[in-house]
Amino acid sequence: MKIVITSKGGKKTTFDPAHVLSNGNSVTTNTVDSPIFDSTTTYTQGGVDVGTTQYIDAFQRANFWGTVKTATNYHLLLSATVLPEQTLSPTKTYGKTGTPFGFTAGEVDINWFDAQLPGIMTKLGITPNTFPIFLTYDVYLTQNGCCIGGYHSSEGSLSNPQSYAEATYVDHPGAFSQDVSALSHEVGEWADDPLTVNYNGNNTPCGILEVGDPLERNANYGSYHYTLHGFTYNLQDLVTLPYFGAPPSTSVNNYFSFQGETLTVCQNGS
Repeated sequence: MKIVITSKGGKKTTFDPAHVLSNGNSVTTNTVDSPIFDSTTTYTQGGVDVGTTQYIDAFQRANFWGTVKTATNYHLLLSATVLPEQTLSPTKTYGKTGTPFGFTAGEVDINWFDAQLPGIMTKLGITPNTFPIFLTYDVYLTQNGCCIGGYHSSEGSLSNPQSYAEATYVDHPGAFSQDVSALSHEVGEWADDPLTVNYNGNNTPCGILEVGDPLERNANYGSYHYTLHGFTYNLQDLVTLPYFGAPPSTSVNNYFSFQGETLTVCQNGS
């Protein structure tokens, strides 16, 4: 999603995922090449090999390890198809530039952005049997202040719902939502609550199954480094089902997070 923001003086600033990074890849290519979609990384959590696979699949296998450790064919795998780039140009009411982390970034109202997506999905022929991800570059969404690195949601009827997500790719070291950290957060949450309806009548002590939120205030915003194709990606840790009150035996090593952080039920909120 190319975002074009016009300042009060008429200057246009463009934030485009076609931007070429220092490794020679575009933001889009670097995202598709990341462990979110690449299946060649082996994930060993606390000495247990949970699979050579994609990051979210490894997380889900670790999440349900008590069941799938003997079910080697269980996988949740994503394949990536890049559709034509779309351009959004918010008015001054809904979009501006800022420097919330010391570099120039776009800041776009999340409700305005979200309202544009149904029309785009219809235009591109996206249907409920696919999971569209709207990728932005150096753009944070805003709601009562900055900054939102991504979100996932759904629209349509309960009988024919369409899930989708947005995530930004930030190419400034140490900044919030660095490279695919926001994407790993949102895809991980989509995997456990694709229609964002688990808040309705679920009986987990923490409520909604937001598996990324409890850890994003950690060092490096909860992300861990993984090197692939010569590039070091930041992938956010995600809490497992025991964090929400399931028996510890549900997950690998009784872990409360994929990376084995020391936590208790609902320790950091949901």
